[in-house]
Formats: sequence, structure tokens, C-alpha cells
Amino acid sequence: MQQNHYHLLAALFEYPDAGFPQRVREVKDFLDGNYCKASVDLDRFLTLLPGTDLLTMQEHIGAWAGKAVAWIGDGNNMANSWINAAGTLGFELRLACPEGYEPDRDVFERNKDRTSISITEDLEEAVAGAHVVTTDVWASMGQEADAEVRRIAFQGYLVDDALMAKADDDAIFLHCLPAHRGEEVAASVIDGPQSRVWDEAENRLHVQKALMAMLLET
Repeated sequence: MQQNHYHLLAALFEYPDAGFPQRVREVKDFLDGNYCKASVDLDRFLTLLPGTDLLTMQEHIGAWAGKAVAWIGDGNNMANSWINAAGTLGFELRLACPEGYEPDRDVFERNKDRTSISITEDLEEAVAGAHVVTTDVWASMGQEADAEVRRIAFQGYLVDDALMAKADDDAIFLHCLPAHRGEEVAASVIDGPQSRVWDEAENRLHVQKALMAMLLET
């Protein structure tokens, strides 16, 4: 008799209602397999995107040991995930964020003694000599109502050619997409020779396939 195993990979923008998390857990309890929550906007972290970026780093600049990553912009769930990745793997991470938009303090405190992690408001300080420069939109999904306030707060937090020139000569640019050209990144950077955003986007597929293969083996 054939035995079917069912696995659930859930990537949700928002909970439709307050009871939804419990219903997801109830569905998970009936699975003869594994459950992975890929992303929910209420979460402080992203599950799969950091792995995508690390794979892209490995492809284009080699292993992350001894490398420095510069994060420019919002201290959001992606920034928190970069902090966890740096604390786990040991590469240097510098985050440039406007006042009031820093990453979660407890995430920073938990990882700061594991490797070199710094938070500044100075973009050039964060980017100097970095091997990877990465950013995200000023207002993420679900923050549309705050877009104008954020647009004011993030003025100047733009990755342009002048800023990329401060990084390592072989530095690459990453962005989890979609991007707003002219806001967080100049078109000449995201569409330029140092950009690896399309390889990064493709690597989402490979990272998710690897995760599903691992789940199917357990």
C-alpha cells in the first residue's frame, strides 16, 4: 500500500484573522510530514531569504569567512535575519539605519559578541571596504500607510555609485526585491555590473528546493 506524506511550506503576508495561527497549527498537527513557516509580516525574521543571499555570496565572492556585509536602510526583519546569520557564521556585519529604524535590540545584543556587528547612521562608515552591499525598500508590504513618513526619515539612504565606490573593488550589490529605483538604490547600481540581484532571485528557487528535499528526507 502506498503511503503518502504531506508537507506544508507556508509563506503568508498577514494573518487573515486572529484565529488563523491556531488553525494553521491544527492543520500542521494532522500532517504526516513537516511544516515550515517561510514568512509572516508579524515575524521579526525571514526564514529563506538569508539563505538565498548567502548562497549568492558563496557563488560570487567565495565563502563568507573574512567577509564584511553592509546593510543600508530599514532595520526590518531582513536586517534582523542578517544579524542572526552573522552571529551564526562569523562574518562582519555593519548596518546603517536612520534613528528610530534600527534592528531589534535584543537580536543585536544576542549576537554582538559572536562576531563584529555594528549599527551606525553613517552610510560610508558601514560600506567602507565591504564585500557585499545590500538594502531593502523604505516601506515594506503592510507599511503603505507610513510610506510618506518613512520617505522623509530615509532621505539620503540611497545606494548609488558614489557609495558603492567606498566598498571593496570586487563588491557585489544585493536586494531582496522588488526595488524602487531612485529611492533605496540608484538604477545605475541595481542594473549595473556589480549587481547580482537576478542571481539572488534565482537562488530563492534553489534554496527552497533544498529545504523541501531536506524535509522530505526527514
